[in-house]
Amino acid sequence: MSHLLRKPMGETGRVQHVTSANAGWGYVGFSLWHLTPGERASDLVPTDETILVLIEGRARLTGAGQDWGEMGERMDLWDRTPPHALYLPPGASWEATATTNCTLAACRAPGTGRHRAQRLGPDGIELTPRGKGTNTRYVNNIAMEGRDVADSLLVTEVFTPAGHWSSYPSHRHDEDDFPRITYLEETYYHRLKPSAGWAVQRVYTEDGSLDETMAVRDGDVTLVPKGHHPCGAPYGFELYYLNVMAGPRRAWRFQGDPEHAWIVERDA
Repeated sequence: MSHLLRKPMGETGRVQHVTSANAGWGYVGFSLWHLTPGERASDLVPTDETILVLIEGRARLTGAGQDWGEMGERMDLWDRTPPHALYLPPGASWEATATTNCTLAACRAPGTGRHRAQRLGPDGIELTPRGKGTNTRYVNNIAMEGRDVADSLLVTEVFTPAGHWSSYPSHRHDEDDFPRITYLEETYYHRLKPSAGWAVQRVYTEDGSLDETMAVRDGDVTLVPKGHHPCGAPYGFELYYLNVMAGPRRAWRFQGDPEHAWIVERDA
């Protein structure tokens, strides 16, 4: 199995746990919980800011010394409605108590404390199409560069129809040379409909020093330390993923694969 592919650690509780240490990089952390009513999740990373995303279901949230009440409206991920999300600055502990069956993501990266705790969704998030033809997908931008709501985190979710490609044409963001390109580590949390389905993600560099092709299943997480990282959904299977990106600069600047330049030029 590829070292870039993380399978769920179980069916309940914390089922994914990516840290800088176990990923071998410097910025992105990602955890995921499956909770039943009354079950709790909590965490504190003193140096990291956190964005909590209620992927499905409802939970009562406290964090940064505040009671945020019950959050979450999207009971079925595939409704594509904007998620409830909460930003917490570095040093803020949090706790979630599920009030329904709940899938909760915690996205983390180093922070400076410049931003206050605040709700990030569903207000301010609108499902937006991107691409054309079988490259069309639908994006909920939770905390991308256009929203000045975090120190380093960039978070978005993408719905890719069956038979379509996403994160495509291939692109990379693995150099710190702003404004040409930025260095951003990235995780993908994948879901499939139907859940017994599969999709494909490739992570590769132009010089061939990294070239991994992974069959991803429902609940898998993939790591993108560098290189291009397209993914595709076979006919019959819809693909969802939650992206977490972070690096030394909170800006998403990328370079395309030169072999795909003709696709970009044709579609411009």
